[in-house]
Amino acid sequence: MAEKKRYSDAELEEFRGIINEKLHLARRDYDTMMRQIMNQDGNDVDDTSPTYKALEEGSLTQSKEELVQMANRQQKFITGLEAALVRIENKTYGIDRITGELIPKERLRAVPHATLSVASKQARDKK
Repeated sequence: MAEKKRYSDAELEEFRGIINEKLHLARRDYDTMMRQIMNQDGNDVDDTSPTYKALEEGSLTQSKEELVQMANRQQKFITGLEAALVRIENKTYGIDRITGELIPKERLRAVPHATLSVASKQARDKK
């Protein structure tokens, strides 16, 4: 029997559902982070005493920096998921970009934006 070169349309639709669900949650989380970064949630210390505010400034700056880093990672994740949807449309989803072999379904269910199998990723990381 010949080795499969791509996932079937039914399999691609299963992955599309997984990706769309993760994309919805990722966008929601990203929007929440951005509202916090922009102080749109209204839980700031602006209306409290100057002494308290002075003590909290350093903590607030660190928290904002961490939020910005998290938002950047989330944006990268969203971009990866959107690219995976394009690969589904092109029927190239789930194909290892180094070996050309199919990435195992278990990996794609766990990391739906993956473009490398675990073996390819480990081999690349050793270089």
